[in-house]
Amino acid sequence: MGLMNWLWEHHQFLMHQCFSLPFAFLFYFLAKWGYLSLRCRYLFVSIGGCVLAVVTMGIYSTLLFTSTFAFILLVCSVDSSSIHAWVFSMQMLWQTFWHLFIQYREYYLHEPVCIRLFLAVSSLMLLTQRITSLSMDLQEKRVLTTFNALSKRNRRVMLLPLISYILNFTTMLGGPLCSYSRFVTLMAEIRFNHPPNPLGVVLIKLTKVMLLECLRYCLVYFLKHNAYNPSKSIIIYGLLWVWCLALVLRIQYYSHWRISECLNNAAGFGFGENVPGVSPDWSRLSDGDFWIIEASNRMSQFARRWNATTASWLRRLVYTRCKRFPLFMTFSFSLWWHGLHLGQIVGMLTWAATVKADYHIHRCLWPKLSSSWRKIYTCLSWINTQMIVSCIVIAVEIRNMSGLRLLSTTYIGLFPLFNIILLFILQKLKFTKEVM
Repeated sequence: MGLMNWLWEHHQFLMHQCFSLPFAFLFYFLAKWGYLSLRCRYLFVSIGGCVLAVVTMGIYSTLLFTSTFAFILLVCSVDSSSIHAWVFSMQMLWQTFWHLFIQYREYYLHEPVCIRLFLAVSSLMLLTQRITSLSMDLQEKRVLTTFNALSKRNRRVMLLPLISYILNFTTMLGGPLCSYSRFVTLMAEIRFNHPPNPLGVVLIKLTKVMLLECLRYCLVYFLKHNAYNPSKSIIIYGLLWVWCLALVLRIQYYSHWRISECLNNAAGFGFGENVPGVSPDWSRLSDGDFWIIEASNRMSQFARRWNATTASWLRRLVYTRCKRFPLFMTFSFSLWWHGLHLGQIVGMLTWAATVKADYHIHRCLWPKLSSSWRKIYTCLSWINTQMIVSCIVIAVEIRNMSGLRLLSTTYIGLFPLFNIILLFILQKLKFTKEVM
C-alpha cells in the first residue's frame, strides 16, 4: 500500500493512464471481433478522451475542448495553404496564456495551483503537438479535406477522424505522438488476424514500469535520509547526490512514456509487421527506452533519443524550417512550449549550447584519437553527458531559483560551463585559422 500511495501522490498521470488500460483492451477486443465499425471506433476513442478529460481535469477540460473546436472551425473555413499559420498562432497563444496564468498564481499571488489545472495544461501541450502536426499535414497536402462540395452529413463524417485524432483517449494524458495518416491506418487495420493479442507485451511493459518505480522509490528514500549539506559534504558526494536527484526526475518520464506505450498497445496501436520467427514488434509508438537513452555518450545523441516523437515534431516544426540558427530556434521554441519559467530558460539554453559544443568538440577530438584513447574518451564523454543532463533536468523541473542554487553549491554546474567555454575557444581557433 505504501508504494501505491506514493505512486498516486507523486505520479497521478501514471495512475490515471493505468486506470484507462481496461478501456483500451475493451476497445481492442470489440474492434478485433468486428463489433465496432470504423465510424464506431472513431466515436469510441473520441468519447473516451472526452470522458477521461472531464474525470481528470474537471472544469479545466474546457481548455482542450476549446482548442479542438477552434481547430475544426479553422479547418472548415481557412484555405489549406495558410491553415498552419492560423492554427499555430491560435494554439500557441492559447497555451501561453495558461502558462502565464499559472506563473501569475505561483509567483505573484503565491497561491497553490490546482493539480487539475496542471493536468489540463500538460494535456494542452500534447494537444498542441497533434494539432500542429495535423495542420502541417494539411498544408503540405499529406491530408486532403474538401468540405465545400460535400453535404453537411458527409462533412461530419470527414471531421470525425480529425476529432478522434485530437481527443484520442490513448494520447490524452501522454504521448507518443503519432501522425494523423498513421492513426487512420492503425484504426482501420485492427481486425481478427491483425494485430496479435497485446496482453502479454503490455504485462511485460507494466512490469518494467513497476521496476522503474521501485528504483525511483529507493532513490527517493536514499535522498531523504542522506541529505546533502554543502558545508560538510565533499564535492564528489554532492555530484553523486545531484545525479541521483536528476535520475529520480528522469525516471518519472521513463515510467510515463512506458505507460503511454502500454495504453496504445492495449488499444491495438504501435504494432509493426510481424517477421516469421521473430516475436511481434509492439514498439512502433515509443518515446524512448531507459537503457538506450541513458547509454548516450554525447549530448547530441541524448537530445535525439530523449522524448523521441517530440524531438521529431520539433525538428519538423522548427529545425527544418529555420534558415538561420536552427538549433537555437528549436530549443527557444521548446522553451516557449514548456512554459517560460526561469529554470526552463536556463536549462533549455544550456541544452542548446552544450549540444552545439558537443558537435564541435567531437569533430575536433575524435579523428585525432587512437582506438584505445577513443574508449577512454567515450567513457569520459558519457560521464560528461550525465552531469550536463543532470543540470538541465534539475533546472527545468524545479523551475525556480532553488534549483539553480543547488547546481551552484554542488559544483555540478561547472560541467556545462566548461563545455560552453570550450565551444568558444574552438570557434575562436577556427576563426583564427580561416583569417590566416
